Amino acid sequence: MPYAYLLPTLVLLVVLMVVPIVMVIGYSLRDGAITARTSHFIGLHNYIEILTGADFRNALSNTFWFVSVSVVAHMLIGLGFAMLLNSESVSRITKTIFRTLFVLPWLLTIAIVAILWRLLLNPNGIVNAILSGIGLVSSQHEWLADPGSALVVVTCINIWSGYPFFMISILAGLQGIPRDLYEAAEVDGAGPIRRFWSITIPQLRPIIVSMALLDLIWTSQQFALIWMTTGGGPLSATEMLSTFTYKLAFSEYDFSGASASAVIVLLLSMILAFFYVRSQKARD
Repeated sequence: MPYAYLLPTLVLLVVLMVVPIVMVIGYSLRDGAITARTSHFIGLHNYIEILTGADFRNALSNTFWFVSVSVVAHMLIGLGFAMLLNSESVSRITKTIFRTLFVLPWLLTIAIVAILWRLLLNPNGIVNAILSGIGLVSSQHEWLADPGSALVVVTCINIWSGYPFFMISILAGLQGIPRDLYEAAEVDGAGPIRRFWSITIPQLRPIIVSMALLDLIWTSQQFALIWMTTGGGPLSATEMLSTFTYKLAFSEYDFSGASASAVIVLLLSMILAFFYVRSQKARD
């Protein structure tokens, strides 16, 4: 009886996940023409070609920088805003207003976020107007078309759109910490900094670790934001593993190479997923 209830979900998982993954792995082991009549088995040649290519290394480097900076910034900003909203020195009305403003980026879809920031960073947009007005940049600066600034700008956009998830999770954790711990530490003479490092951080560590691993998985697979803002350019300055794989398949029509790249991304994601599941078991 239990297997009968699980059968519809298991069928969907097999059809929508297992079968496509097996097909992609099979494509990655064949040459560029992946149709059954014209392709032939070439083993790990596609993997070797992808891993030794300069374009893949550039995409991997950009992805590592993008993911690491985004996750650290999400954690720090989310922790700071969560502590602000949890502070007793802030009135209830102020907390409500700030909570609405801080959560707003998370309510927008990636498409809206990309279009919004493209308008703001337009050469005639408000960002250039403000910065040129105070003399920091020259007027009509191409933020997303400048190879020197495009990766930093895209990372900042991702940070802005993703920190509310950390903030809400950490805020829930802060509200679950017993006040008795802080009162006992204050009686023992512990100051605010000591209470933060000895009580707040240890109590939040399981949440922070779990959220960081989840954010690593999600951010490493970010595609829509990059594609809709820079398309991986200019000059591959914002090329990520996701956009690199997409271009191999649908721009260069190298489906076997794109399949090999996708399998590599899958393996990296599985490693992160393994540590996430392990951390969840340790937390339980």
